Amino acid sequence: MASGFAYSGGRPRCFAYWQDFQKCYAGTDDPKGCMNQYFDYFECLHHTKEKARAKTVEEQFLRKAQAVAKEGRKAADVLADGAIVGLGIIQQAQEDKKKS
Repeated sequence: MASGFAYSGGRPRCFAYWQDFQKCYAGTDDPKGCMNQYFDYFECLHHTKEKARAKTVEEQFLRKAQAVAKEGRKAADVLADGAIVGLGIIQQAQEDKKKS
């Protein structure tokens, strides 16, 4: 990050957030005023909120699948109809496009 170049030679993915944070930090007397920019930069680097949200969505989907399975459908059928395969992948929409 110090050089401002990524491994591929271009700008790193979080460079814009770093610039915002650095601009705020350099221009303020109270560094606590730049916490929003810091959190944006930190989220861009580590994706902690995104991962937590994906985990919550997956847990809710699995709870729903178990509830439907108790109603009589097979768990494999419920999971096959589902939309969660991994982080950010929606299988059902892709299958609908193939059928059309």
